[in-house]
Amino acid sequence: MNVKFTARRFRPHPDIKEHALDTVKKLNKFFDGIVSADVILSYERATNSVKTAEINLQVFGGVLTAKESTDDYHKSIDKAAEKLTLRLEKYKTKLRAKDKTKVRAIQDKV
Repeated sequence: MNVKFTARRFRPHPDIKEHALDTVKKLNKFFDGIVSADVILSYERATNSVKTAEINLQVFGGVLTAKESTDDYHKSIDKAAEKLTLRLEKYKTKLRAKDKTKVRAIQDKV
């Protein structure tokens, strides 16, 4: 899986970058059809800023996106990853349901 990391308007601390890349690579165990991932970190306001993490996963046939804002980048990345795990599970069940209906349709014809 290709992982592209982007920090908008700032230079991230190496710990933040490493945490983001490790978290996204862990998503691969939920679904092995992930082609690539984009991690985008940004913030709003200079003082009392809100940190935003956006993760885009390119899978076969679509793009799954999660965006989360908190007061810390680690929390934002973790919450976005949690959202993506749920979306990956839903995507997998939809794929399996489509395959079963195709197989049933072929069996009915025979």
